[in-house]
This record gives sequence, C-alpha cells and structure tokens, in this order.
Amino acid sequence: MGLNYYNDRVCLNVLAGSLENAAEIYEAAEKHVAVGVLSADYPDVPSAVEDMKKYMDVLEGNLSVGLGGGNPNQWKAVAEIAKEIKANHFNQTFSAVGYTRANVGNDTCHINAMVAPSGTPGMLKLSTGPLSKDCEEPALVPADTAIAMIKEMGGNSIKFFPMGGLKCRDELKAVAEACARNNFILEPTGGITPENFREIMEIILGAGVQKVIPHVYSSIIDKETGNTKIDEVKNLLAIVKELV
Repeated sequence: MGLNYYNDRVCLNVLAGSLENAAEIYEAAEKHVAVGVLSADYPDVPSAVEDMKKYMDVLEGNLSVGLGGGNPNQWKAVAEIAKEIKANHFNQTFSAVGYTRANVGNDTCHINAMVAPSGTPGMLKLSTGPLSKDCEEPALVPADTAIAMIKEMGGNSIKFFPMGGLKCRDELKAVAEACARNNFILEPTGGITPENFREIMEIILGAGVQKVIPHVYSSIIDKETGNTKIDEVKNLLAIVKELV
C-alpha cells in the first residue's frame, strides 16, 4: 500500500504532535494524508526508529519521515532511519536522494528531493545540502533538467521549499508546469496556511500537475499542545474535495 491520494491527485502532509494526534489526523483526513514525524525531534537514530515503528502501525505505513524545518543537517538521520523504517514517505535534500533510495532498499517508498526557489521562474536551486546551501554560487538548473536528475537518483517528487506562501507565485506556476510536462509529483512547502491553501492548490492543479502533496505545518498547529488541529485537517480535505 502506497500513499493514499484523494481522487488519485492530492495527499495532504501535516505534522503529528503525538501518537494520538497522528491517529486523529489520519481519521480526519480519511487516510488521504502522510503524517509527518521529524527526525530532528530525536536525540539519535535508534530512538527515532523505536518511536516511528509505533507511528507506522497507527498510520498503516503512511508516515512521513521529516528532516525538521528543512534542516539539511538531518539528511543522514533520515537516510539511516530508512534502513529500518519503510515509511511510505521520506523528506530529503536533493543531494542525498540516491543515498536514501539505496538505504530504503525498494522502489516503492516515496522519496522527495528538496529544491529551493531561485528567484527566476523555471530555474530551481538544487544546492540544498548542508554544505552546498551556503555556496557563494548556488546550483541553478532548469526545472525539467532537475526533474530528470531526481528521477535518475530514484526520487519521486520535487519538494519546493521554502515557498513563503504565495511570495514566489510565478516560480510556483513554472515548477508546476514542469512537473505537469514530466508527469512528476510536486510537494509545495513553506508558508502554506488555511488562508492561502486554496489559491496555491488552484495554481498547481490548474497547471495540470497529476499528483500533489501539499505540506501544511505550523499554521495549523496548536501552539499550546504542539498538536495539529483536527478541524483544520478536515477543512483542508474539504477544500481538496472541492478542487479535484
């Protein structure tokens, strides 16, 4: 069983604050969700693996193993977790996709490749790793070429991060069009809120993207409990149902 897309097009991605919260999210989203747990929240890989096994059971494998705020320094922790946890969704820096695919040991688990906006529509910043992110000359590559490279490494999607919501609207449209041309999955990430979710999804779906995994994180998390708000998950799913 892989990711469960609503109408074969959209699978939500939200964070769980606890095992109970994860179970509630999964039910509220009618299973059309990959529920995120961050590697950065654990002191080491063994403790992450031990805890994530519980999430795997509750979520029927639809766990999203996260870096933690797109922190590239967590790339190896995610890759090492992949040796033990065969989650349906992994988040990874562009440069570590091949490493992670080899560690997971199958072609079925979904691995995204984190790429960043470049400032120029149609061009993507691939240098998102712990060393390359700070290079004076970033690696800027046409979106179609980036997608071909991700496919070669065994990746399944572009994680477009950080978007800043609709701040890079033209770039979002361009990368969506490239994903549509190449039958590739797009994961918009960063600054997505209940207020801009519909417009962001309209841009992506309107470009013809076949499958979308929108990440909606801090904007729907209860600041006191750390849990994702269940009513907000239901609201996001209702918008998805209207759009697709």
